[in-house]
Amino acid sequence: MRFRSLTLEEFVQAVSSALPQTLRSIVLFGSAVTGDFVASASRYDLLIVVERLGFGELEALRDSFRQWTRAGHPTPLLLTVEEVRHSTDAFAIEWLDLLQARRVLAGGDPLVGMTIDPAHLRLHLERELKGKLLALREEYVLAQGRRQQTTDLMIHSLSTFLVLSRAALRLYQGEVPAAKLDALRVLASHISLDPQPFLVVAALKEGKRRLDAAATQRLFQDYLSAVEAIVSAVDRRLHPPAEASASG
Repeated sequence: MRFRSLTLEEFVQAVSSALPQTLRSIVLFGSAVTGDFVASASRYDLLIVVERLGFGELEALRDSFRQWTRAGHPTPLLLTVEEVRHSTDAFAIEWLDLLQARRVLAGGDPLVGMTIDPAHLRLHLERELKGKLLALREEYVLAQGRRQQTTDLMIHSLSTFLVLSRAALRLYQGEVPAAKLDALRVLASHISLDPQPFLVVAALKEGKRRLDAAATQRLFQDYLSAVEAIVSAVDRRLHPPAEASASG
């Protein structure tokens, strides 16, 4: 059986038809609502909230999800109403970004009244940053110096590190720009960070730049150093020397 990919509007309609009784919300978030969307490279991020999520609901969504992901879009976040209420600790970064910028495509707004404990943000951010840094190093080694694989690695990791950079900025100030690159530039005013490697990778993602093998290796070195600078700054922010001395 052949499946065709769905447009955003078709997918929303397909999910609404598949779950007429239990669907509560479909929410668009990410680059499509923050001004970062790149038509040739970005995808739609969606949150789907249902009243209950059993085997029957999963079966009903199977075909529409398959068609949606075949177009390259990430699998939507699929949560129950109860899970949304009780996941602010586990998904602090995602909920804060959603609270700042989202568009309800169907149903009601599931985030009304939601608050995030700053302690949950700090724990989530530290874990995510260090884990993604480890993955970046490992994947570079596996790329074995090949230009295209190294370029793809940077492009595919860019959005994640920009999201985490925006979350890191929340440690320094209350209001942060919704656009990820804007948030990165503001973060650079708080910590020792050169945002240029991220800007070059963004240009590669948009198809505005192309680098030879040697330039790609230099860019990755600078990109890695910039990520490490963010991780180090967050680590110092969360675990300042005075705190370490007091605990010792």
